[in-house]
Amino acid sequence: MGSPDLAAAMLTGGEWLKVPEAIKFVYKGEPPPWVEGKDLILYTIGDIGVDGALYRSMELFGPTIDKLGMAGRLTMANMAIEAGAKNGIIVPDGVTEEYVSSRAVRAYEVFSSDADANYAEVREYDVSQIEPQVAFPHLPENTKGISEVGDVPIDQVVVGSCTNGRIEDMRSAASVIMGKKVNPNVRMIVIPATPYVYRTALEEGLFQVFLDAGAIISPPTCGPCLGGHMGILAKDERAVATTNRNFVGRMGHPESEVYLANPAVAAASAVLGKIGGPDEIV
Repeated sequence: MGSPDLAAAMLTGGEWLKVPEAIKFVYKGEPPPWVEGKDLILYTIGDIGVDGALYRSMELFGPTIDKLGMAGRLTMANMAIEAGAKNGIIVPDGVTEEYVSSRAVRAYEVFSSDADANYAEVREYDVSQIEPQVAFPHLPENTKGISEVGDVPIDQVVVGSCTNGRIEDMRSAASVIMGKKVNPNVRMIVIPATPYVYRTALEEGLFQVFLDAGAIISPPTCGPCLGGHMGILAKDERAVATTNRNFVGRMGHPESEVYLANPAVAAASAVLGKIGGPDEIV
């Protein structure tokens, strides 16, 4: 539901939708170090394109998903939209139950796909062959493995947003930047997604890690993700962001550039002053 859809619903009291077909994505194998849910979904979008699941549902399955924490699952479901999908779905399991049961304020029902469900398409991925991904401007489908990025200097790093602003993302970025300094040519902005994440990060000492490194801590907000505030890019500036979109002008000036990556890669890039992975600063 984008803003035009919401406006139409407010004006008319309804919205027209059709039940989407589903595409089944199966992820197998053990992900290499620093490969997170963000990388799995970026790799998938790079494979099928930003319209590869247009008006379809993306159902995510497989042993890799079974082992993935809720934060990674939420990231993947969030960015299914960037492949044109109506939604991203993961079958509820014990991980889901543990997350939901402590937060639900009303009774809920669990649904799963039928055993004989028909899919428009089935795709399988061996995640052991996937490295941390970076989406180049100006589409989330323009993905490259971290080893293929080359020398790309940056001006800003943003860790946060609805895509990667959870406490697990804060921990990932902090583990990389601990004891190091943000490059003097880079601004690093850390934006916890919610007051809960903010408080937890504060209590765990993660803010101290970021502040010692020279980063800026923002209150919970969308920040510069949609070109709002807290880090709008000027002409010719480049940012590595854990956000979900990198369209032209998305984060500020139409001649700025946004590169999408996971929190660990974002933190490493802040130290390096260019796009790079955590292994480059160990």
